[in-house]
Amino acid sequence: MADADPTDGLWSWCVAERLDAVLVRDALSGALQRPVTTLDVPVDGAVLCDVWHVGGDFPTAIECFLAPGELTEATIASAVAVRLGADLLLPDDTLNPTRYVLAEPDGTLRAVHVDEVETDDGTERRHVRPCTGSDPACARGPGCSRSRYKPVPTPERPAAA
Repeated sequence: MADADPTDGLWSWCVAERLDAVLVRDALSGALQRPVTTLDVPVDGAVLCDVWHVGGDFPTAIECFLAPGELTEATIASAVAVRLGADLLLPDDTLNPTRYVLAEPDGTLRAVHVDEVETDDGTERRHVRPCTGSDPACARGPGCSRSRYKPVPTPERPAAA
């Protein structure tokens, strides 16, 4: 919407490398072309960004508050992945709890499934694999075939009939 609040978003991502919070905020600021700061030092018009570490294959967790509503999350996540040179997971547009969009260091966006384990430090994500439409995780939750990010069959996992 044209009259939507431009500071209404919450983005929740994780990165496949253990990265310093300053590096993450700098990459996000560069992609957004606006200031990004910590939760404890808010700046007028800035995106607030919390970064912490967990276990798993995506050990850097990122929460962005007051993310701009006029920019698509996937576009910014892709630009951040390129700037960081690392894979980044972001939620997809389905209700399947194991399905994410993987933003790769070359800017590619593709649907994947991930195994998750809740820990005291946060959610650990492991075993990233392409969403093929025939992965058992596709059957556990709704929406893989209705997503903007369609399943992509592989020779190892052809599309379901």
